[in-house]
Amino acid sequence: MKFGPVPTSEATGAVLAHSVTPGKGARLRKGRVLKPADITALAGAGIDEVIVAVPGPEDIGENTAAQRLAQALVPEPAGQHLKLMEPFTGRVNLLAAGAGVAVLDVAALEAVNQVHPMITLATVPPFHQMQDGGMLATIKIISYAVPEAALNTACTLAAKAIRLAPPHVASAGLIITEIPGGAGDRGLSAIAGRVAAFGLTLDPVLRIPHRADALAAALRDMTTDLTLILTGSATSDPDDVGPQALRAAGGHVERFGMPVDPGNLLFTGTLDQRPVIGLPGCARAPALNGADWVMARVICGIPVRDADIAAMGVGGLLKEIPTRPQPRAGRNTG
Repeated sequence: MKFGPVPTSEATGAVLAHSVTPGKGARLRKGRVLKPADITALAGAGIDEVIVAVPGPEDIGENTAAQRLAQALVPEPAGQHLKLMEPFTGRVNLLAAGAGVAVLDVAALEAVNQVHPMITLATVPPFHQMQDGGMLATIKIISYAVPEAALNTACTLAAKAIRLAPPHVASAGLIITEIPGGAGDRGLSAIAGRVAAFGLTLDPVLRIPHRADALAAALRDMTTDLTLILTGSATSDPDDVGPQALRAAGGHVERFGMPVDPGNLLFTGTLDQRPVIGLPGCARAPALNGADWVMARVICGIPVRDADIAAMGVGGLLKEIPTRPQPRAGRNTG
C-alpha cells in the first residue's frame, strides 16, 4: 500500500487518509474511497492535493481484512458462544452471547499479533468473567489495507483461538456455619449476586452450628451441582472446621489457601465428584476477590486444580486494605 500526498486529479479510487471539507456543508471523511464527483468537489474548492492510501494488487481492504480474521477466530459463533459485529473502519468487535468465562489460546493470539504490526487483536484477560453483550475481543486493522499474505497467516494462526465457556453448573447451594456473635447472614446478598450473574440461585441456604460434624452432615445432604461453604469463623488451617468436615463427609480437599489478596483463606475440593468451594470471609463483600476467579471457572465447567490456583498469584494483588493490621507498605518513622 502506498500512503502520502497525490495530486487531486490523480486521486480517484484512492482512500482518503484525512477528512477534508471541500465546501460549506460538505465533508469527505477519512476512509472514503474517492469518486469522480469527490474529485470535482475538491478541485472546485481549490484543493489540488490530498493525502491518500492506495492499496496495491496484493492488499486487502481494512473492513474485509478485519471480517476475515474475525471469521477465522470464530468460525462457529453459536458453538463458541460469541457474536461478531459488522466491520467498521477496520474494526470488528467480538461480544459474549450470554454470561460465561473467556477461554483464550494465549499462544495463538500472541502469534497473531506478531504477524504484521497493522493487524491487531486485543482481548480481555484469560478466564475473564463476561456478561451478555460484553466485549470479549476487538480486531483492528490499523492501516487502510494489509497484505493478503500476512492476513492469511494471521487467519491460520487464529483458528478458533477464542471462545466463551457458558455456565455448566445448573444448581448451587450455600452452607453457612454460625458462631455466637458471628456475622450471620451478612454477605449473603453478595454471594447470591455472584451466582445470579450466571443465572443461578442459592437453593438451598443452610445455617448450621460451626462444628465439623454438623457441617459434614450438611455436606452429605447437599444435592446441588455446586456447594459453597461460608464459615462463621475464618478457615485458617487445612485441618480447620471446613476442610475437616469435607474430608469427614467422604470428600477430597484439592487446595487450601490461594496467593490472591483478598481471598487467601479459600479452599476447594470435591464430594461425590461435585465441586465444593470454601469461601473466604472477603466473599461477604461485593468487591472483587480470589473467590470470584475460582467460582466463575467452576460454574463454567473449567477445572480449577492446585496448580491453577498457584498460578493466580501473578496478578493476584487485587487491592490494598487501609485497615489491614499489618499494612504491606512500611511506615516512614524517621
